[in-house]
Amino acid sequence: MKLFGWKAAPTEARPPLSRHGGGSGIVGDWPRSYEAQVRAGYCENAVAQRAVRLVAEGVASAPVIASTPDLAMLVSARSAGQPLIETIAAQLLLHGNAFIQVLDDGRGGAAELFALRPERVTIEPDANGWPAAYRYRVGERTTRLSGDRPRAEVIHLKSFNPVNDHFGLGCLGAAAGAIAIHNASAVWNKALLDNAARPSGALVYDPGDGAAMSAAQFDRLKHELEASFSGGANAGRPMLLEGGLKWQALSLSPADMDFVGLKAAAAREIALAFGVPPMLLGLPGDATYANYREANRSLWRQSILPLAATILGGIAEGLAGWLPGPALAVDLDRVPALSEDRERLWTQIGAADFLTRGEKRAMVGVDAPAPGEGGQE
Repeated sequence: MKLFGWKAAPTEARPPLSRHGGGSGIVGDWPRSYEAQVRAGYCENAVAQRAVRLVAEGVASAPVIASTPDLAMLVSARSAGQPLIETIAAQLLLHGNAFIQVLDDGRGGAAELFALRPERVTIEPDANGWPAAYRYRVGERTTRLSGDRPRAEVIHLKSFNPVNDHFGLGCLGAAAGAIAIHNASAVWNKALLDNAARPSGALVYDPGDGAAMSAAQFDRLKHELEASFSGGANAGRPMLLEGGLKWQALSLSPADMDFVGLKAAAAREIALAFGVPPMLLGLPGDATYANYREANRSLWRQSILPLAATILGGIAEGLAGWLPGPALAVDLDRVPALSEDRERLWTQIGAADFLTRGEKRAMVGVDAPAPGEGGQE
């Protein structure tokens, strides 16, 4: 790879501001830059992190059928110490884009597939607006990678984005509001625990002689309260009041206490954004699915398999100029979560007496037997 400095051209296609920074980077309390959203969402939110890991690890664990052993080794290898397919799946979920660099083996073939950090990639379009090259910036160094087919140095996978021609749209932005609410609820709970799990109340000053409390007395009282009666270690500690002070306890109203339900609703919205049934995340109060097995099957059918098809199909298409006839697909017969569906299909087809054995084998995806191997029609 040749590294060199680069000054961005005016026509450079840049990622949308809502995910890659610019300006103040904050809209209300929601972070707009991609890095800020990742830190608030994936790094600091247990629900979002678990949802992404469930889908990404599921995609990585899906059994793959490859057209050649070399292709199978490429997609099953690790990229910079991380599983290639899992890394790509997580990037598509969070960022909406995955950029895979194809490293030449020096003999015209592909030696390795390397997953680039999507927030570091910008696209250089040609005169017609089509991607001509990709620039990968790390610190002060920039690598220019060709996008010319059929031997493009970068395979670009992206999700649908209705407002950008070059970059896909991830799930993190859609979940940002719910993540902000969920994180704020956690901070609220922590603050309540630090203050005896309730709004502490009010100290009412009633001197009787009409003398007001001085500023020095107020500061001293505030400091003593924070030092002696705040925090979990001081929970329930008795308070001795003097000088006309009396304690007026306060409590949360039922409406104020609804933040617990608000946090649960935010957690379900986060799970929805990433396509994970809330039941699989252990969220209370969710009875959408009859049982855990049904929810797991829904996760595979609606989230994992479509994402795996996008990734495997995109890699195979991008390697068409590097390998002869590359083809990748998920072996549905070996997916444990779909075993009941497959068994039901076999039972239904096996009971169809009007079908020949060859037709039955074709319907279940099994090659017809060679001549002389048996198989009564």
